[in-house]
Amino acid sequence: MGLTASDNYKGYLAHDPSQKNDNGTITPTAALGAMPYTPKESMKALKHFYYNKGKNLWGIYGFKDAYNETENWVSEIYMGLNQAPIVVMIENHRTGLLWNLFMSHPDIKKMSNSLFKNE
Repeated sequence: MGLTASDNYKGYLAHDPSQKNDNGTITPTAALGAMPYTPKESMKALKHFYYNKGKNLWGIYGFKDAYNETENWVSEIYMGLNQAPIVVMIENHRTGLLWNLFMSHPDIKKMSNSLFKNE
């Protein structure tokens, strides 16, 4: 949890252990965007990011893009593209709002009815 493409101490990298591209950089959006799927682990990560790393990792726009403890490095950037999934997925976990809105759209209902009518 916490691996995705992000800023890192060497530039920008798609962090992927299977491709040997995991250099220890953690991206809050990956861990927190998984909130509906891994609620306990994601909440634990959120608390760690905020309470333990907050003075360096949290700022005016939310969490910074990434950090790497081994390299004692924290990104200087806030990536708006990464802030949105954090907020959306936390709210989706809390209330189901986004999922319910999406599934209530007539075209989505029509498509899902045709997909699942034979099950």
